[in-house]
Amino acid sequence: GGARVPGPGRAAMAAGPRWRERLFALYFLSHIPITLLIDLQALLPAGLHPASLTELLQWYAATFRDPMMLQPPEWFKAFIYCEAFLQLPFFPVAAYAFFKGGCKWIRTPAIIYSTHVATTLFAILAHILFHDFSSGEPAGPRSQQQRLTLLCVYLPYLLLPLLLLHTMLCHPHYCQLEKRKRK
Repeated sequence: GGARVPGPGRAAMAAGPRWRERLFALYFLSHIPITLLIDLQALLPAGLHPASLTELLQWYAATFRDPMMLQPPEWFKAFIYCEAFLQLPFFPVAAYAFFKGGCKWIRTPAIIYSTHVATTLFAILAHILFHDFSSGEPAGPRSQQQRLTLLCVYLPYLLLPLLLLHTMLCHPHYCQLEKRKRK
């Protein structure tokens, strides 16, 4: 036989997505307090959260002209319910898997999560871009600049799930087919 040309071994394959795994772990870890302390305010009774968190939400909504967080439309509330009951339990599991690294078992749940979130974000971004915010309180974005600013707040929550989906579907570490032994 001829000399074998060295190629990427298992260690290199496992190390390949490492920077992304760390990014995903931080994303999921950061999502836990955001969901519990900010996003769930739209669903829970007033006064349940400390006044400082309510003020933070009000400051955010006024600064970025995001009325959806203070008076969410029913469709937006449905997304927050999904975040509370489907996504929130997944966040620590995903954070663990990606901090640990190399956990191929996270692939299918991550595909489901990222597809779900990307779908909800398309609806939210379309609402930001095309909804008539000319009347109503709290005030929504009125100018194109204000719409783009609010869009930029939500955009990372689309881009990171899309990167996660791409990684789970296309990176060799996560999409290698297992070789089965023939009997």
